[in-house]
Amino acid sequence: MNTSDYNLPLFPKTSIPSENNLLLHESIAWRDGYGLIAGVDEVGRGPLAGPVVAAAVIFREGTKLSGVKDSKKMTEKARDEAFPVINESALSVGIGVVSHTSIDKINILKASLEAMKKAVLSLEPAPEYLLVDGINEVPVDIPQKCIKKGDQRSKSIAAASIMAKVYRDGIMNSYHELFPEYGFLQNKGYGTAFHRAALKQYGPCPIHRLTFRGVR
Repeated sequence: MNTSDYNLPLFPKTSIPSENNLLLHESIAWRDGYGLIAGVDEVGRGPLAGPVVAAAVIFREGTKLSGVKDSKKMTEKARDEAFPVINESALSVGIGVVSHTSIDKINILKASLEAMKKAVLSLEPAPEYLLVDGINEVPVDIPQKCIKKGDQRSKSIAAASIMAKVYRDGIMNSYHELFPEYGFLQNKGYGTAFHRAALKQYGPCPIHRLTFRGVR
């Protein structure tokens, strides 16, 4: 199947995507005969510490789910409230986690794709088609389409972004209990001024990404 015919600009810059717009890519795949479509996204490429986490979400055709959008455009409270709703509404949700040590060994891009692969392979039932945020395909033998800013253009990808973000935030909140001096509860490992100052004072802790600028 050639999906290039559908690779057109979806929204004018001045428009706000509607509920129907956000299901356009899913609708095209459903129309083309794919029944189980997974949205895939990752969170945590930029932080100086902690893992990268990916999620994959399959919705049944016709599922209604309001309030789901790009996780970066939602408050922490809204994401936390959406997490159980998505988990209950989805046919399947998969999570993939790749540690800071693996990130240092294979680089963040490969680690992000590995996390996506883990998330996809943990889905039950297995997806027939993937909608992937970004420009890099997930290294699995499943038909897929990469969508730039997919978390703003696909309901399934947006849901995956929320699941990955909330899951990773939970991990970083737990690390805060072990290493409170870095402020992980607030910064989730990102390089805030407070975090960078703590690195200068204390040096890296066991979950820092030692190959990242600002840590090494």
